[in-house]
Amino acid sequence: MQKILIIEDNHQIVDVLEKYLQKEGYETKHIYDGKEALDLFPTEPADLILLDIMLPNVDGFTICKKIRRTSIVPIIMITAKSEDADRILGLEIGADDYIVKPFSPKEVVARIKALLRRIDFEKNTVDSALFYGNIFIDQKTKEIKIGHSKVILTKKEFELLILFLQYPKKVFTRENLLDSAWGMDYYGDPRTVDSHIKRLRVKLKTAGSSCKIKTIWGEGYALEVME
Repeated sequence: MQKILIIEDNHQIVDVLEKYLQKEGYETKHIYDGKEALDLFPTEPADLILLDIMLPNVDGFTICKKIRRTSIVPIIMITAKSEDADRILGLEIGADDYIVKPFSPKEVVARIKALLRRIDFEKNTVDSALFYGNIFIDQKTKEIKIGHSKVILTKKEFELLILFLQYPKKVFTRENLLDSAWGMDYYGDPRTVDSHIKRLRVKLKTAGSSCKIKTIWGEGYALEVME
């Protein structure tokens, strides 16, 4: 049975979500406080997290960033904020999807099912490790090594690196990368790709990668082994 962790301070919303999710066969766990969520997350494994932004003590953005330092668990952010900047920020720091209040509980369940189906499909369709330079990725376990060092990436960073490793030296435009990692229906700021590439470069360099994501001016990005 898949487990959904709900981090939301509105008790009524939690009650409704748990009712619908349990009816669909999911196990649920709820946490009402941001600080408590950070304290308990390491001991509360979940298959997916529903994360509100406005929480007591610690906000959802902070929680998402801290979770992404050690985990690629799917995160759907629940927010009363509908501004594009807030949505983009949530996606840039590692959220996989977002839902704006007020929402239909049926929509939340549908989003959860779609995201878990996609992740399950990805797990079942990858059948090999990827190597390039001194970068190694086991696509089944999501383990990333540069030399002998393990590297932690956000889900989007991981998806971008997989794409680069599958097609080394190929030049990808922003649009290519958006379609691959964010989906064809993404309508946010395409510059979110640049910020993810920037962070990915830093992590690769810090870990001692022999590869570098190069900017091909006027065209896009490509992964190459440094000479």
